[in-house]
Amino acid sequence: MSMNPESNGGLALNAQLESLLFVSAEPALLATLAEALAVTRAEVEAALRTLAEEYAQRGLQILRIGDRIHLTTSPRAAGVVEKFLGLGHTTSLSKAALETLAILAYRQPLTRPQVDAIRGVNCDSVLQSLLAKGLVEEIGRTEGPGRPILYGLTTTALQHFGLSSVEDLPPLEIEEAPPMPAEPVAPETVLKG
Repeated sequence: MSMNPESNGGLALNAQLESLLFVSAEPALLATLAEALAVTRAEVEAALRTLAEEYAQRGLQILRIGDRIHLTTSPRAAGVVEKFLGLGHTTSLSKAALETLAILAYRQPLTRPQVDAIRGVNCDSVLQSLLAKGLVEEIGRTEGPGRPILYGLTTTALQHFGLSSVEDLPPLEIEEAPPMPAEPVAPETVLKG
């Protein structure tokens, strides 16, 4: 199901998609892009792959969190972009903030109590700080009692760490705890035969 040639200005689907992503101030939903282009989600997915390949050697990239798509500058261009815009790294992230971001990156969406349980400490202030910096966002609510807020990473967080999606994260390798040593057997309990 393709768009009417008169309505697309004779542009290829990936060029039309690029135009929509360029003018979108916020990450666009995959379904919204498919509807706007009058094509299937699969056709949008294929066009996104084409754009990602084209951008591999350029100063742009496609950021993706689930079904949300955003066009941003490449992390490789961060230095020149920051200099041009007069931005500098004025603050760094605390160890607690980095731990919380890592937890959310690998396990999102999570509620605050779930993050607290994984970190083993209260994360209220850390989450508030990450929300204020635009690195974490509310992405929904659970169906449980009180309907707690679910948190996830923003495209800004992905861009900050040079990722185009959470799928680009390295595999999570959790070290196994060493085996417990065998309890020494008291000499009087050893059976003699």
